This record gives sequence, C-alpha cells and structure tokens, in this order.
Amino acid sequence: MQRTALQGLRVIDFSRVVAGPYSTMLLGDLGAEVIKVERPGKGDDSRSWGPPSRGEVSTYFLGLNRNKKSIAIDLSTEDGVALARELVAGADVVIESFRPGVMQRLGLDYDSLRENHPSLIYCAISAFGQDGPYKDRPGYDLMVSALGGLMSITGTPGGEPVKTGVALIDVCTGLYAALGVLGALHHREATGQGQRVDVSLLSTELAILINAASQYLIGGSVADPQGSAHANVAPYQAFPTLDGHVLLGSPNDKLFGVMAEALGHPEWQDDPRFRTNEARVVHRDELVPIIAAVTERNTSAHWVDVLSRTGAPVAPINRMDAVFKDPQVQHLDQVAEVEHPLFGSYPVVTSALRMSATPPVVGDAAPRLGQHTTEVLAQGLGLGDQQIGKLIADGVVEYRPAAG
Repeated sequence: MQRTALQGLRVIDFSRVVAGPYSTMLLGDLGAEVIKVERPGKGDDSRSWGPPSRGEVSTYFLGLNRNKKSIAIDLSTEDGVALARELVAGADVVIESFRPGVMQRLGLDYDSLRENHPSLIYCAISAFGQDGPYKDRPGYDLMVSALGGLMSITGTPGGEPVKTGVALIDVCTGLYAALGVLGALHHREATGQGQRVDVSLLSTELAILINAASQYLIGGSVADPQGSAHANVAPYQAFPTLDGHVLLGSPNDKLFGVMAEALGHPEWQDDPRFRTNEARVVHRDELVPIIAAVTERNTSAHWVDVLSRTGAPVAPINRMDAVFKDPQVQHLDQVAEVEHPLFGSYPVVTSALRMSATPPVVGDAAPRLGQHTTEVLAQGLGLGDQQIGKLIADGVVEYRPAAG
C-alpha cells in the first residue's frame, strides 16, 4: 500500500459547517486519521443543508466530509468532556470552530490541554477572531463577506449586493487552517513543541482581497463592482455572442494584439487609445463596445475555437453540467466514486494536489452520524463493550451502525 503524506497523524475535529470540515478533509485526503466529533441527534449543521440530499444527509455535507470517522459525543455532560479530553491526549492535532470562549468553558482550549500535551497543535477557527469587539458575534461566510468588503466588489455596477457563488471565504479559511497546521507540524518536527494556530474568516478575507486592498491602501482608490470585468486590466471580461457570452482577456499588450488579429481588427493594436494596458483601462468605455460589436455576430463556440487556435485567452461560461463534460476537466480525472454504507456510491471532486511520492487518497465516504463511535472508543481509548454500552445507554455518546 502506497504511503500517504500525513500517514500516522491523528486529528480530532471539533469543527462544523464549512471552513473547519474543509480543512480536515484536506488533511484526511493527505492520509491523516480524522475523528469528527459531532453532537448526538443532529450532528454537523450542514448534514441538513438540503435539498438536494441523499438518504438522510445533504449533498453539501457529503462533499465536505470524506475520509473521516464520526463519533457522537454530548459535550454538555462531564463524561462527554472527559471522553473528548482522552481523545485529544492521543492526538497530534485539534481543529475547532466554536465561538470564542466555548472550548475554554469546557476545559478543551489550548491553554488547558497543552499542560499535559506540549506537542499538541491546536487550530481555532472563528468568524471574527478570538478577541476584539466582534469576537462574540455569530458569523458566517455571507456576513463576513459583507463586513470585510468582498461583497462590495462582487456583482454588476449599480446592481444589488451579490455574494460569491460558493462560500469562498469559508473555503479559503479552511485552506489557511490546513496550511497553518502543516507549518506547525514542520516546526514540531524540529523542536518537539506544538503551538496554537488561529485563523478567522475575517482575517482570511482581508488576506485574499489582494489588488482591491492594495488599490486602496497604496493607491487610495476604492474598488467598485466590475461585473465580469477587471479593474486594472482591459479587455478582461465577458462579451456577448449570438447565443450567450464568452470570456476574453488580454493581460498584456502582446496578447491584445493576438486577440485583435483573431477578431479581424489588427488595427486596434496600433490605436493610441489601445496600444498599452494603461491606455486600454483609461479608454475601456470606448474599447468594450467595439469588441462586443464583433463578438455578437457569431456563437460562443465559434469564438472559443477561433481565439484558442491563435493563443488568445478565451473561455466559455460553463454551467455545472457543461463543466464536468469538458474534455480538459475529464482529462484531469478529478471525480471519483466513494461508497456510502446506506445508499451506495456517489461521486466527489477529489484533491487538487498531484504528488508523485505520496498522492492524496479518495478513501471513505462521508460518515453516518456516530458511525464510528464504538470503533473509536474501543480502539482509540481501549474501552470495553460494557463501558461503551453504558455510555450509549446514558446518552453520553450515540452510535449508528454503518448500515440499517
């Protein structure tokens, strides 16, 4: 069996919804053993984020929680907290996404745990940060994208506020969390010492504002929504065609010349209004209509074919059904089937990573709530059948077998 990058690493996952589960799924894809701690009865909120659903669980949850074991523990009980502490004692990494202060009240915060576990890596994910005036506010991707400015630059000029099509801040926060954990693991390898990793949705959003942030901080210019256009590059947007729209882009002067020739107007590249990117941005309102007057005469497929053969950047605007039929997407072979114990196989998008020595694994389907409770208690904590039976009878844990 081929070795995985994080083989032998144990992660206790107290997170829920998107950012935390996305980060632990990434670690699970790299071979870590991820034990997902959920509340009995309902589990992770995203289990019910449907329709669409398969069986008893939403497709949203199924897409975020492969390669994990689910144990259902009631953390409102002393016995439940004690079990959680025992799990952490045998773990390398803890990831949690409770509101600031909750884990401290339970005695499961980093300062409480590191006393007896100095090599522990503890990643706390929050909406606004662990301290500050907003630390106690409930926060989700949508609210943070409004407060942190992303929504102000998304959508069409003068239109209603628009969110991104997926929970982009959540996903990026999950990536930052996984990156922080990997950095902490490298530090621990050298020193033997663990550490706390803090990441918030708001801090992530600020970090990914890139040119919109520097445009303001350095240039003093406040960005506005541009639709599909780019504030600093022209042309770089959607243009109308006979049957829809097509994306054209000229991120440098040479590519603008290639595009102009492919569209049948080589003279554009010699026009002083359009000769440089700076000039094209200034004269965007003159440039865009004359390009649109050409593209609207033919179909999207025609322009994709014509421009791609010349080397000009171009793309169709695909819906999901077209995305997964696209020949390049199919060539990437990034969809795989996983087997669920209740309703059979379903497809998932696999890791974006390609690693020659330790490739990521697709592994197991998202678990049923409490599917691995008895396994984790027996194998991870060494509890016997009688002890486990009493915990189930007392409502401290919940067990739902893989089938039935």
